[in-house]
Amino acid sequence: MCDRRILFVGGKGGVGKTTIASSLALLASDTGRRVLVVSTDPAHSLGDIFDKPIGEKEIPLLENLWGLEIDSEREADSHISTVKQTMKTLVAPKMYHEIDRQLDLARHSPGTVEAAVLERVADLMSKAGSKYDLVIFDTAPTGHTVRLLSLPEIITAWTEGMLNHQEKSKNLGILLDSLKNDEEPVTDHGMMDFVQNESKDRRNEEISRILRRRNDKFHEARKLLINAETTGFLLVLNPERLPILESKKAFDVLRAFQIEISGIVINRLLPDELEGDFFKGRFEQQSHYLDEISEQFEGIRSIQVGLLERDVHGIKMLQKSASMLSKAISDSEVL
Repeated sequence: MCDRRILFVGGKGGVGKTTIASSLALLASDTGRRVLVVSTDPAHSLGDIFDKPIGEKEIPLLENLWGLEIDSEREADSHISTVKQTMKTLVAPKMYHEIDRQLDLARHSPGTVEAAVLERVADLMSKAGSKYDLVIFDTAPTGHTVRLLSLPEIITAWTEGMLNHQEKSKNLGILLDSLKNDEEPVTDHGMMDFVQNESKDRRNEEISRILRRRNDKFHEARKLLINAETTGFLLVLNPERLPILESKKAFDVLRAFQIEISGIVINRLLPDELEGDFFKGRFEQQSHYLDEISEQFEGIRSIQVGLLERDVHGIKMLQKSASMLSKAISDSEVL
């Protein structure tokens, strides 16, 4: 399961994604692989699992194992701040206030946070195979993850449109300039009306360079996401109605974006030794949902993991979870 360089672990909130991602990271690091486990979920619990504070910088957790929690809001603020600084190098000081105003508004527009997180994810994906042998992403609940993973295609199309618009505007400017009298001063009557031809050319070239660099980054992320030999995606669910429904929706959407599901982890199965009428009813329900999972995810590798007696908190319980997961992987089969 961990023979790939990049692994995404997703699913409905509360199904045990972080435990599975952390257990996989521990198993891989125990084999000598250098592993980075990354939480993209705004409600981070990676630090709780390892019983250690984890922040926005990569920190060592165990031998061969590092951790990182992406702060989505901070990433968005940092991204907007970087764009502001770049834009201010291209305009006169009198336009700084307008740039701040426009980008502060953009900070709250739909998709800004996801795009900023994706840019960080793309940077981390590029480290797989070089700085790290394996990068595991503990992703946000399914809906956020689907939007996150679909963004490379969306942003690539948007960026290409911006570049085409930029080129058309440049060509139009050349045409208009050729129609002016030689004595007539050439000015840009738009937002940057103070910029002369040389400055306009420099500005246009810089904007194009920035857009192309960002487009290249998302294009590479997109290629990695759809490369089944490099990147895997595990869906974690419980044998319950709502996790099954949400996982199936995610499965269908990811397939539409040509992202293959490597397997599903059916987490927190009841142990066989439980007795009593209450547990009999729960076993019957669990059996029903296991049959439904087999129908909904036919042909997909299924890993069944039992319910632990306590929450996974600290290295000792994580090692127990990893041991249970290792056996489940060995016993897994295609539905």
